[in-house]
Amino acid sequence: MDKQISAVEASVLQKNKTVVLLDVREEAELVICKIEGALHIPMGEIPDHYDTLPKDRPIIVFCHHGMRSLNVQKFLFSKGFDNIVNMQGGIHDWSTDVDPRISQY
Repeated sequence: MDKQISAVEASVLQKNKTVVLLDVREEAELVICKIEGALHIPMGEIPDHYDTLPKDRPIIVFCHHGMRSLNVQKFLFSKGFDNIVNMQGGIHDWSTDVDPRISQY
């Protein structure tokens, strides 16, 4: 089941302190820009660390444009996570629609 939301919708939900923003980009991308307070686990490390994620809290997963995070979302669904959404457009849309101070690449 693909649950997707926009960056604007994610920014509203992110204000709820129970929501986890999960950044699955690579470390080199994180150096360029990041969303403060987001949890960072690169996509390739998710299979080894998914069990550290809370199943009782909503998770918004994102990457650069939304494709890697969509794959992570599908993986997490297969592991029993049912309250996870993909942020369409990723951090790129966040930088254009939510916070223009976020650098683009």
